[in-house]
Amino acid sequence: MIRIEDKGEGVNIEVKVVPGSSRTALAGEHDGRLRLNVAAPPEKGKANKALIKFLAETLALRKNDITIVRGETSSIKRLHLRGISAGELRERLSADR
Repeated sequence: MIRIEDKGEGVNIEVKVVPGSSRTALAGEHDGRLRLNVAAPPEKGKANKALIKFLAETLALRKNDITIVRGETSSIKRLHLRGISAGELRERLSADR
């Protein structure tokens, strides 16, 4: 199960990002983290930008509501999603699968 932490006006979630994939898509759960395949390469922040754009579209959030709190250059990142509750996040993730 994906761990989601309520944090103020939103939630924190850890993601495992696999850059350079054939397409950008949700790829399930990995060790309590949301796993995402990202088509962009892991250079000059391209994968991070693609990750934020994809999550914003998938979760019906604005791009500036998604912040990388930790792991800017790592494949494991902690994100803060503003304007969504843990329950809403689980609902939107399950609806997209």
